[in-house]
Amino acid sequence: MIGYAGRILNIDLTRQEYEIENFDESLARKFLGGNGFAVKIMYDRLKKGIDPFSPENLVVFAVGPVTDSPFPSTSRAYTATKSPLSGLFFDSTFGGRFAITQKRTGFEAIVISGKAASPIYLVIDEAGVQFKSASSLWGKLTKETFDAIQAAEGEPADVVAVGPAGERRVRFACLVHYWRGHEGVSGRGGVGAVLGCKNVKAVVVKGSIKTQVADPQAIQDLIASRKEALEKGTAGLKNLGTPVLVNLINTVGGLGVRNLQEEQSSRAPEIGGERIKELFFERNDTCFGCPIACGKTLRLPAEKGGLRWKMPEYETLFSLGSMADNWDAASLLKLNSLCDQYGLDTISMGVTISFALECFEKGYLTARDTGGKNLRWGDPALLMELVEETGQRKGFGDLLAEGSYRLAEWLGKDSADLLHCFKKVEVAGHSARALKGMSLGYATATRGGSHHDARPTLQYAGEFDRTKAQIAPAFAFRTQNFTALNDSLTQCRFASERGFGGVINDHYVKMINSVTGWNLTLEKVERIGERIYNLERAFNCREGISRKDDALPHRPSHQPIPDGPSKGMYSPPEEFNAMLEEYYRIRGWDANGIPTREKLTALGLDEAAGDLG
Repeated sequence: MIGYAGRILNIDLTRQEYEIENFDESLARKFLGGNGFAVKIMYDRLKKGIDPFSPENLVVFAVGPVTDSPFPSTSRAYTATKSPLSGLFFDSTFGGRFAITQKRTGFEAIVISGKAASPIYLVIDEAGVQFKSASSLWGKLTKETFDAIQAAEGEPADVVAVGPAGERRVRFACLVHYWRGHEGVSGRGGVGAVLGCKNVKAVVVKGSIKTQVADPQAIQDLIASRKEALEKGTAGLKNLGTPVLVNLINTVGGLGVRNLQEEQSSRAPEIGGERIKELFFERNDTCFGCPIACGKTLRLPAEKGGLRWKMPEYETLFSLGSMADNWDAASLLKLNSLCDQYGLDTISMGVTISFALECFEKGYLTARDTGGKNLRWGDPALLMELVEETGQRKGFGDLLAEGSYRLAEWLGKDSADLLHCFKKVEVAGHSARALKGMSLGYATATRGGSHHDARPTLQYAGEFDRTKAQIAPAFAFRTQNFTALNDSLTQCRFASERGFGGVINDHYVKMINSVTGWNLTLEKVERIGERIYNLERAFNCREGISRKDDALPHRPSHQPIPDGPSKGMYSPPEEFNAMLEEYYRIRGWDANGIPTREKLTALGLDEAAGDLG
């Protein structure tokens, strides 16, 4: 099977056994790889209603046909689980080299189940897996863990590790991968907490199998035809990384400030990419095989501690910066490092803290609840303290570790009106008020508050008018199907969107066919993306998700943006319901948001049709 090794590695932690399973081309043609393989495996193997922290839950690492091919930026690793934050299907990706090395083990999917009796790490190579003691690593920060395992295993091993937050089941704990000084973080949804509760400290991959591609010349021709578009589209990222977005989004009037009470600030340039580069830049960093180099290594001056660490992404500058009214750029580098070391998703961490800050401001939280702390806007030292307490699950941090949705449940009163969650997952840094498409996109997303189901990129670029409610259903449908396909290839979103297009098009048809030797049409490739997204929805509907959960938080649906370029924008209930109904119609789902038997059968998802029908 060209483009694939054709193997799945099933690991049982409880028994410390493994099984190698072969798959045929029919699975690849229907689900492609990555995202598609993961949701198919999880749908088939997980029973409805299992606790995400139970041994029965799965963690899946999966790659696709394009991974480790000559195409640019195919080193994006993919992982999925049932999220302890949302209780639903959740996937996350990270950069570096891990995906390349996983592909070279000859395992398109690694499926981890059960629970080890004591802390271990897994070493996976072409022959299978070794179970090694991690007792001496338990409690260590992610960088210490990486250094110790790398020294023991040597090159070309690649490591992804759980930090203390994952060991302590912080619901938004992440995985962290280091490669040549560049950190890649599988940030969202709590996959680090799931691995931690399984007593897995790290996963290591080693491999040298190079997968064959069908048509090397067609690959080179397609790369050459998209080279100019890729270079032009990623110039800002190459120069400043994702912090280039701070000032751009602030200019649009969609930068969350003080828990999204406001959406623009004159202070935004203080934490923008231009200022950060001017103050702290040391070098560009890139993932394996990527021409973009969106990563940057920064160094603080000696008087600020001299920390040398990766550049905070835009989402971190939003969540721990503007959302908390924190405009201290040096503190954001320190906060980013602290989250990486503990293994914490910076988005959920910052948005949860910002929710707590507004609750304190409005009297829903008091110093008695916080262990005597006065929660104040714009206090970097307080933010550092809260992050550390969360990573250790100490004091008030034990409440923050549950995420903002559960904190609001604990607080009661009207605190839920201040939440910015979709399906219990904290919102990313792309406004649900200033971007109509994202309001519907978040609400109907498999992953809730993630910006990697529906994508804001095309709204910022003007290809889908951000101010028009009537375009939102088609926008959400097309970008959600695209991300499902893209994460199944797998290719980094920056290269794909900016070089090959932000919706499924003929470039992706050529990409898949040139690697696999298939003769797919555009219609068939579009159906792959749609099939994967519908199976994700079927998984979530089996868990009880329906129209009631495809909802906006209070502020985006009841409070217009108070000032700035997007003044007056929001999605009132009547408008939102009209968007939602049209979206369901386009999707082929019923009025309650459940995929119909006819739709699922047409997509070849007969088992799901039987479960939901």
